[in-house]
Amino acid sequence: MRPLLLRCPPGCLATVLGSFSASRNKLVPRAAAGPRLLHLTNTMHYQTEARGRPGSPDYRVYFKTPEGKYISPFHDISLIAENEQENDMPTKKAKKNESEVLFNMVVEVPRWSNAKMEIATKEPLNPIKQDVKKGKLRYVANIFPHKGYIWNYGALPQTWEDPNHTDKETKCCGDNDPIDVCEIGTQVCFPGQVIQVKVLGILAMIDEGEMDWKVIAINAEDPDAKSLNSIEDVRKSRPGHLEATVDWFRKYKVPDGKPENQFGFNGQFKDKDFAVEIIKSTHEHWRALVQKQTNSHGIECKNISCNESPFKCSAEEARDVVSSVRTLDKWHFV
Repeated sequence: MRPLLLRCPPGCLATVLGSFSASRNKLVPRAAAGPRLLHLTNTMHYQTEARGRPGSPDYRVYFKTPEGKYISPFHDISLIAENEQENDMPTKKAKKNESEVLFNMVVEVPRWSNAKMEIATKEPLNPIKQDVKKGKLRYVANIFPHKGYIWNYGALPQTWEDPNHTDKETKCCGDNDPIDVCEIGTQVCFPGQVIQVKVLGILAMIDEGEMDWKVIAINAEDPDAKSLNSIEDVRKSRPGHLEATVDWFRKYKVPDGKPENQFGFNGQFKDKDFAVEIIKSTHEHWRALVQKQTNSHGIECKNISCNESPFKCSAEEARDVVSSVRTLDKWHFV
């Protein structure tokens, strides 16, 4: 098996041979509490800071460490949920079984919502913003019988679907984004929330000829997480859920005048082991990206923690990036 490279505190890239290592900590992400989602929001081990007006093209959500340092959610948040300490006590020892690995997920779009929020891969520090097409903010249509996105939708940090890489099975190149995640738990998350997820399987979507993998996962803190350990568990316990996922991805662009999306493997979900191998591959592609070993295709790689990266900057430089962002006003949710 090829070595996997990932970030470990205090910001170095370490080589992990054979299998992933992961924490089994029980830190619960702080969710929005009713109407009190303020300008500065705590999300697991990170804070989010909003700039600009929600629902406008200039709206951005930046990420910060608990110490107040601005970071990139794309490059500075670990792919693997790291060993942490809770109340000054060490967490349970990490298990060696790859099936027990937890991944960090950056939530971009809450379930049931329509605004297409996404990590801005081509902006410094990669804040979350709403996608714009032809000068207009982008919203996904309601595809009957669904309302908006039917899962919490987001991405795995420190992964990259490389446009220079052709998938050996589908013969398609990557879509130049982090790998996408559909989180099927019961909690409705918010943009910028960082949660730990358990991977269950993966769907090979082909979007206008580009490879666009969709990881199926569940929040590790969800009540159903212990009983859902495979894609077959999802199929048995939630009849129709996987079929609805394929139907949604097949048709969601049709209202915009685009053709239906296609799928590799005849639209069948691949299992957890297959999904983990795809995640490993996209992590390796990400590492080549931040080390400037491949064509970046316009991706902004500024980060504060990847020691082997020529794009690494200081905390002061990162702060200057955010300070330079034009804001019409300071807003909060009421």
